[in-house]
Amino acid sequence: MKKSTMNTILSLIATINTPEAEEVRAEIAAELAKGAEKAQANRDLYATAHDVVIAALANVTAPVTISELYDEVADELPDGMTKGKVQYAVTRLWADEIAKTEGKVNTYSLR
Repeated sequence: MKKSTMNTILSLIATINTPEAEEVRAEIAAELAKGAEKAQANRDLYATAHDVVIAALANVTAPVTISELYDEVADELPDGMTKGKVQYAVTRLWADEIAKTEGKVNTYSLR
């Protein structure tokens, strides 16, 4: 179920004062809180990895592939930061800081 749907249901049953409605409100609120905790954990993970990745790119003399970049920083990254997450961060989250060079295999460097 989408988060927006859960928020809508929560709003709709907010005025119903029955034990059943209270139970549903509690379950939906708990589910929404769980999603918020997971989102914050991911934001923290990417924030921690940011400095490691940017420092590695600052030390390269030529653009590197995601695989090369990941191999360079893998030991310094926080637990849970996979190659796919590095690629996502480089191509989407930090795209304003990192230049992409298109090719058969794309390469990346600092702007």
